[in-house]
Amino acid sequence: MNLNAVASIYRFEMARFFRTVLQSIVSPIVSTSLYFVVFGSAIGSRIDTVEGIAYGAFIVPGLVMLSVMTQATSNASFGIYFPKFIGTIYELLSAPVNFLEITLGYVGAAATKALFIGTVILLTANLFVDLPVAHPVAMVAFLMLTCLSFALLGFIIGIWAQNFEQLQLIPLLIITPLVFLGGSFYSITMLPPVWQTITYFNPVVYLISGFRWAFFDQADVAVGISLGAIGLFTLICMTVIWWIFRTGWRIRQ
Repeated sequence: MNLNAVASIYRFEMARFFRTVLQSIVSPIVSTSLYFVVFGSAIGSRIDTVEGIAYGAFIVPGLVMLSVMTQATSNASFGIYFPKFIGTIYELLSAPVNFLEITLGYVGAAATKALFIGTVILLTANLFVDLPVAHPVAMVAFLMLTCLSFALLGFIIGIWAQNFEQLQLIPLLIITPLVFLGGSFYSITMLPPVWQTITYFNPVVYLISGFRWAFFDQADVAVGISLGAIGLFTLICMTVIWWIFRTGWRIRQ
């Protein structure tokens, strides 16, 4: 494996991230603070606890997942789309670098950015609420797997997209609504039976449930199922990327 190529792509993408500190770091902190003001204070004043957990603390895993999923997807999609847009993707494809090394560079950088932002949000949340972590290893594992899987998804979106509008289409119209409807700000058990059944078809439910379990030792879905769901999603994304580079779909066409 050409580790120098992977490192070069990774460093380039990370340098772009730190050139936009205001957008990349300050914006998530401000957004998280606003969520706490709106949901934690306004709604939290009417809902003291959810399943014995203070409402302000209960929404933290959902807020982290919302930011991590959208940031990982957006960073990875833009990272690979921009070389396509300006034409430098052909220089990359003609270099002695295989598809795995290209994917590792772009996806690794996007996952790192999302992980960094997730960590910043967790630190910000601790300023507002007392946030216990019942299973720290599981918390880190879920966070890293989510960053990786959605960075892979973003990489696919960046190759699929043919303009800048399409880059934002899936994150805004699919991922964000799924997160809001996936138990980010409420427990699935609070829904009527029919809506509970429907909600279980939302894949984001399993990620949020597993991540919340790592904090409070409580989950809407069995932890094993949550791990299996994110593992399957990661495998599907990797398979799609392999097929894209094998066929040249939307890259050489």
